[in-house]
Amino acid sequence: MDEKAQISAEMILIIGAILVLVIVVGGFIYNISQQIATSINNVIDTARNSTINRM
Repeated sequence: MDEKAQISAEMILIIGAILVLVIVVGGFIYNISQQIATSINNVIDTARNSTINRM
């Protein structure tokens, strides 16, 4: 009986650690994607303003 409880406790710890890791990595990926979107938006705005000024 004790061995089964030990395995269950270890599985809960492993799943919890994986969940925390996924949340942290997801946060980093979200921040990186936001920075990329902001950079692309700035480039598009600059190109649009430059094109409109040349007309």
